[in-house]
Amino acid sequence: MTRLAGAGRLSREDLALYLVTDRALSGPRGVAAVVDAAVTGGARIVQLRDKQATDAEIVAQLVELSAVIDGRALLVVDDRLEALIEARRQGARVDGIHLGQSDASVSAARSLLGPDAIIGLTANTPEHLDAVRALPEGTVDYLGVGVIHPTTTKPDHPAPLGVAGFAAFAAASPLPCVAIGGIDRDDVAALRRAGAAGVAVVSAICAAPDPRIAARKLLRAWGSAGTPRVLSIAGSDPSGGAGIQADLKSIAANGGYGMAAITALTAQNTRGVSGVHVPPTEFLRAQLDALAEDVRIDAVKIGMLAGAAVIAEVGSWLRVHRPPTVVLDPVMVATSGDRLLDADAEQALRALLPLADLLTPNLPELGVLVREEQATSWTAAIAQAQRLSADSGALVLVKGGHLGGDEAPDALVGPAGALREYPGERIRTRSTHGTGCSLSSALAARRAAGLDWLEAVAEVRGWLRESIAAGHALQVGSGHGPVNHFAGLWERGGLAIPPTAEGVAADWWDGIAPIRRAIDELPFLRRLADGSLPERSFRWYLAQDALYLHDYSRTLAEASRLAPTAAEQAFWAHSAEQCVVVELQLHEHRLSTGGAVVLPDQAPATVAYLDHLRGAAFDGDYGVLIAALLPCFWIYTDVGTRLHAEAGGDPAHPFATWIDEYADPAFAAATQEAIGFVSAFAAAADPVTRHRMRVAFERSSEHERAFFAAADLSD
Repeated sequence: MTRLAGAGRLSREDLALYLVTDRALSGPRGVAAVVDAAVTGGARIVQLRDKQATDAEIVAQLVELSAVIDGRALLVVDDRLEALIEARRQGARVDGIHLGQSDASVSAARSLLGPDAIIGLTANTPEHLDAVRALPEGTVDYLGVGVIHPTTTKPDHPAPLGVAGFAAFAAASPLPCVAIGGIDRDDVAALRRAGAAGVAVVSAICAAPDPRIAARKLLRAWGSAGTPRVLSIAGSDPSGGAGIQADLKSIAANGGYGMAAITALTAQNTRGVSGVHVPPTEFLRAQLDALAEDVRIDAVKIGMLAGAAVIAEVGSWLRVHRPPTVVLDPVMVATSGDRLLDADAEQALRALLPLADLLTPNLPELGVLVREEQATSWTAAIAQAQRLSADSGALVLVKGGHLGGDEAPDALVGPAGALREYPGERIRTRSTHGTGCSLSSALAARRAAGLDWLEAVAEVRGWLRESIAAGHALQVGSGHGPVNHFAGLWERGGLAIPPTAEGVAADWWDGIAPIRRAIDELPFLRRLADGSLPERSFRWYLAQDALYLHDYSRTLAEASRLAPTAAEQAFWAHSAEQCVVVELQLHEHRLSTGGAVVLPDQAPATVAYLDHLRGAAFDGDYGVLIAALLPCFWIYTDVGTRLHAEAGGDPAHPFATWIDEYADPAFAAATQEAIGFVSAFAAAADPVTRHRMRVAFERSSEHERAFFAAADLSD
């Protein structure tokens, strides 16, 4: 286990999601219920914080939480050193304490609690870091750093650091830094990239309708910022086409780091299975516990589970170490049609289904799970999947490969029916060994990378169909050969799975979440929404916007000139025209006082933004230019739509005309078209061009923030 200095039980992995309790936000359900749910969802460290409670009440809460957590997570207390010692005397497992700058001495706490206790310290200034460096090594294990954003859970907090401020602090810190203060799911990936060892949250879990789901979503966001770590719990195939061997290749091909716990050893090749050896379940549990002790597992794929005892052991482990994503491929029926599990094992597997997020049965297995005959039509298959989803609470990916014919559709199905169908022609090949294993493990990897299920299924189907089609070239075995998991990468000579347009758009938008949040918090937009913005401030902003649009239209025209297709050429040209004809008319109407409109000089923020766009246009790189142009569409649509909702669509609102313009459905449609052109170009581009496009997009997004912020300074 990778332990932090001075902490007997603390791994860096434990800090990823750090729950700080709040009695008021927990509401009638109580703190213990929230903690139980959050730990079930994957939180591995909990801090009891209750400033209003007496020491006796804190002791009672620690005893209760220790029983609720039952060793599944670490428990620390905020500030109350004497209460911690008393709770331990009463038999509670309390792992440590978190101290503020004005609380008890960390040196005294270490002396009293010993070398194995966890001690955290709040820090947010260079002086705090100097004090930490002066302490003996091992005195403090981690720093709680914030606040990141303003928060109501700690009214006396210092000035917010923001993500950039946190990054600078973490880079200078000698200890792991846990970010805290106003953090929600949109911040998590950015904070991990900024160097956070974890994120500490209060309201994001305590105020959530379902703390278990909230914890899992936060952990998925954490995992998406790094390489997803995916565990396969399955049998071994020495021929390499199925089982953990296929899973590990699939996970790697889909951008993840694969791990494996082996449930069974098989003697098999491309023509069939000739023997199975099932190791003792105690050894399977030892494998699983060894991984969970040291590695933050972002997703689990479950495959072959040979017998009721094995299934029960996996279920027991999952209930203690529930990762954010679980994909279950119920291996129950052989290609020959023979049942692979006895009645007891089948019943045990049904009990495991509610622990999964996604089930991927083939049609024979789907029939067994719903206790019906195998579906013989696509409509019947979807209906069975819907019943299975309603019974289990998991989504079901129903696969039509066993139906025969020229089509091989798939569908993602929930309790209410099909969420999306994925048509596809059947690929005529004998290279189908391990397709179910490969599909389920790849889905776990893509989900752990941050995609929603609809996106993950679409991407993985494309990859798997490519791999199946190329399988025959491997020439492995004389039976049903394996798929070629890395066919696309080998053909392109690349090192990463090719992105989709949808994936690019989602990734870029998520990447500017901190910028979007900063825009939302600007006083200019808050006062614009409630109508309290002074008219002179709004007129100043409109004047700068008119100056900006005058040159923005020229860069749009340049994009039209460089466009590689007629559709793109027409779109950018029309957008340039709209800037001149529609947008400038709007400004003239608002800015005119009966005579000609006299515009001021460009403000520094306006100059900087336009210089950025002119530079992109001057370089003549079409992809970089349209990426730089996109935030003016996307961010304005996002802001305008929400301002329109806040303003209630009131025509008497003093700024209704401007708000209506950017909340107009036609502008939203144009924005979607722009997103489509830019993301498609980026997805098809080489990695260097795609990176340059993203940088241009992010810089324009920051210029959008600065442009709005400049209006605050004009008041």
